[in-house]
Amino acid sequence: MSPPPELVSKNRFLGFLIWQTFTSTTIYFLTKLFLLAFFTTPKFSPSQLCFSLLKFFTFTFSNLLFSSSLSILSSPQSLPYASPLQLAAGLVRFAFVSSPAEPEFRRRALVSARFVVFVVVSGISGALSVVCLCGFDGFELIARLGFRGFVFGVLYGLFDVYKKRWVLEFPIIQRPLFYSFKMGLPLAIKRALKLSNVAYLFLAVLQVFLPEQFKSGGTMGQFITEQIILYIGSFSVVFCWELSHHLHQVLHTKRFLFAPPKGSAAAETNPSEPLLAALEESIPDSLPQYLAYLDLCMVCENNVDTWRRAAFFEETGETYKRVVAACLRPLEQLASNLSEGLEGCFVDKAHQLSNQLQSPTDSQWDSRHCEPLNNFQKYAWCARAVASLTAWSHEEDRFGVAQLTGSNAAVTSTLISSLLAVEAFMGKKTSLQPQHLMGPAAIKWNTPNIGRRDAVTTKKQGGPLHAKAYAMADVLRTSVYSIVSTFHDEMFTSTKAGLLEKDWVLKSKPLFGTYELLD
Repeated sequence: MSPPPELVSKNRFLGFLIWQTFTSTTIYFLTKLFLLAFFTTPKFSPSQLCFSLLKFFTFTFSNLLFSSSLSILSSPQSLPYASPLQLAAGLVRFAFVSSPAEPEFRRRALVSARFVVFVVVSGISGALSVVCLCGFDGFELIARLGFRGFVFGVLYGLFDVYKKRWVLEFPIIQRPLFYSFKMGLPLAIKRALKLSNVAYLFLAVLQVFLPEQFKSGGTMGQFITEQIILYIGSFSVVFCWELSHHLHQVLHTKRFLFAPPKGSAAAETNPSEPLLAALEESIPDSLPQYLAYLDLCMVCENNVDTWRRAAFFEETGETYKRVVAACLRPLEQLASNLSEGLEGCFVDKAHQLSNQLQSPTDSQWDSRHCEPLNNFQKYAWCARAVASLTAWSHEEDRFGVAQLTGSNAAVTSTLISSLLAVEAFMGKKTSLQPQHLMGPAAIKWNTPNIGRRDAVTTKKQGGPLHAKAYAMADVLRTSVYSIVSTFHDEMFTSTKAGLLEKDWVLKSKPLFGTYELLD
């Protein structure tokens, strides 16, 4: 029996903490052995043993604290957050106007609060880890190392937040866990060296402006030895954190099979129910829902779990309708949001010049209606899965449920509407060409500036929004092509009989564009 979607996240979180504890313990003992062998004199006494155990457990606790905060902050998509200026304005409005905050502002403020907590926890974890690795002799040394470790951890936390390393990136190719972990080791070492070098140089400059109690004392030899120990300890801490990041990505983005064991009673009766439950009942945009869409996409595209895909085409057609609806729902949301944004951008001719001079990043269009593009991975899985499933129905649909339930028309209409909306967002004209400009054999002549361009939709070619929109358009275009290439002969026959629109286009108003555009 497949576990509930909520239990999947908990199991992966516990597995992540276990593996992170193993890697951090290994790095701790290797670093301690190196430092004891070259820079310190070992002392064996009961008190020294107690201090060593205390340092080990404190180091382990600090890394567990960092890993837990990383898991709480992580998300499958980039979340919108409130800037410091927006937070200040919201607090002033709440203090003096006493009006309840808007739900959108509360959501963004909560994300910003999670960023702050992660940065502070990184600083605390850095202070404890550096103290445990580099020294534990004397309050003055502990304070000096703790302050450096805290600043070092805060810098690392700010770097993670700025680079959005808390966003889970699902790999294109799913590999075994050990192989994926091994592939990330060289990159983790390289990044740990870079970050530890930058942090060490920053702390060296900062030390000039610190009071005397935070500066190193003693002879030149003691100063050099202390700096070497501090650098080695800082590198070890960063290496632990980099491995935590890598383990978090590998363990949380691995495919999960939402299916009963093959050959069991559940596999014979209703093998699709666990997957459908994860798609329909999971929290929107949560990790279990993303894993469910990943599993669905791989089942529809690959020939490994053909018995699971064959179960979609059961005789009643209910399972097929639920699978198609789960895939089309996010795409319909994407087309609707982009359509609302484009409708809000319609302006009079008198205001077109001012809107064209305005930077795309300054307009409210991006902030309010471009957030769905952050869900690019889920939209891509939905488009690929539903297109592959429609294409496979040409050979595997023994009962004709794809055609009888009207799913083929819903799939093609939604994919084309979403493609038109994304292309309009990118600035491409989607209006029909006038009939008098059609040449012989229905050839459309390329004529510039046809029609009125009311929407200001041109985006910066190098911006992140344009890159996501371009990738989304490519996925949608490929999905439509896979369906058309598979059903080419049937579509050609339907065109001759005048039934192409009836079989492949919905009669209702499309989410974006017009019925003539979809035709």
